Amino acid sequence: MIRKCTEEDFETVFEIVNDAAAAYKGVIPEDRWKEPYMSRDELRHEIDDGVVFWGYEDEGELLGVMGIQDVIDVTLIRHAYVRTGRQKKGIGSKLVAHLRTLSDRQILIGTWADAAWAVRFYEKHGFRKVSFEEKERLLRKYWNIPERQVETSVVLKGSN
Repeated sequence: MIRKCTEEDFETVFEIVNDAAAAYKGVIPEDRWKEPYMSRDELRHEIDDGVVFWGYEDEGELLGVMGIQDVIDVTLIRHAYVRTGRQKKGIGSKLVAHLRTLSDRQILIGTWADAAWAVRFYEKHGFRKVSFEEKERLLRKYWNIPERQVETSVVLKGSN
């Protein structure tokens, strides 16, 4: 079942994000990795900034989360994570399909350039990498991220 996450899910969302983000260690630039990957304060900031998390729940357990955020005239899919032991079972696919139904705007996704598995996942779902020039413009317009993250990321574009 896919459902909107609530305040009561905060700690579980935090756990899922940091469990699944372990895949980035040694892949993304070393200067962008930290532990935890996303602190509670960072997660709180993202939620306060308008990221709405949706979760995939099975037998009462939250197994994956994905955020959606309307910014200016687009929708961003943010922070997509599935528990390490439950990956490759269609959970992320179900979440991204559901989030696409929630917006009639252009949908953008930013991810680490070196996270080839993440890029392939989004491409499998119809998103396409934008050019370097468009990536630079989009990341600066719609995201509030450090310059180093702009340098080491890609943007994929899709529609609802």
